[in-house]
Amino acid sequence: MNDKELSQNFHKQLKAFCLTHESCNLSAAGRKLGMSQPAISLLIKSLEQRLQTTLFERRGPKISNTRNGNYLYKLAQPIVKALDELPAEFSALHGNINSGSLDIAAGESTTLYILPRYIQSFKQDYEQVNLRLHNSDGRDPVTMIRNGETDFMIGAMHDNIPDDITYTPVFSYRMMLITAMNHELSQQATIELDDISRYPLIMPPRNRGTFQSIDRVFKDKQLEYYVALEASGWEIIKKYVSMDMGVSLVSEFCLTGEEDITEMSVDQFFPSSSYGIIARTGKIFSPAARQFIQTLDKDFFADEENDD
Repeated sequence: MNDKELSQNFHKQLKAFCLTHESCNLSAAGRKLGMSQPAISLLIKSLEQRLQTTLFERRGPKISNTRNGNYLYKLAQPIVKALDELPAEFSALHGNINSGSLDIAAGESTTLYILPRYIQSFKQDYEQVNLRLHNSDGRDPVTMIRNGETDFMIGAMHDNIPDDITYTPVFSYRMMLITAMNHELSQQATIELDDISRYPLIMPPRNRGTFQSIDRVFKDKQLEYYVALEASGWEIIKKYVSMDMGVSLVSEFCLTGEEDITEMSVDQFFPSSSYGIIARTGKIFSPAARQFIQTLDKDFFADEENDD
């Protein structure tokens, strides 16, 4: 094996190691590299032999990081990332970001209502960037970010944010009460919270942040309420509200103005919801990721640029 082949193989070994270290899962690393689990295992064993150390503790099918593995990851991850992104970085220096890939995670609602115009604009300017959208519904955003499954995530995160994760709000939306056309509530000049509590509610699942925020407000006011139906997805909720099966409280971003329902602001009772960018603390964004984020928030990197 010549020097070039040795260098390429070492890069492949380090990349396999970093991806495995992030997820503690050989199969997950293999999927990202388009390789089988045994091939990833062989690369890591070769790297361990090369460095004469043990990078993972193996207990049957499960693996865990060793101290030496943690040391190597700190050294290798920036190098692997820099090599992977070098072509895109070089192109960006010449004003060309039409290369590379970009992985964005978001919930179905964010992907359906918030992102379309930004994605359309980005793809018109950078059509050669391989843009991949990942559905984060039902997934732990912190785990997805830590595992390196996505460059960043767009969603909501308010409480108990870990030190290695950053959340930067970008969008803010009011809470709206929606009812069927000509519903009794739509005829009232003013609406109080106890007025809403008297009608059956159609709500998102109980494990979702929206449900928990609404529940908190009613409990703070010591008001009982009745959930007639739980449904996953704003389109489903709007459909059943239009059928007069109940009323609902939704974020205004899911309303297009074309629905056969009545909309009323209730932000005097319910806090606005924020959606923003979730990423690893200190993450170095690729040129494509930076450009997409700046389509969402042109000031996102302002502090970083001022430091320069």
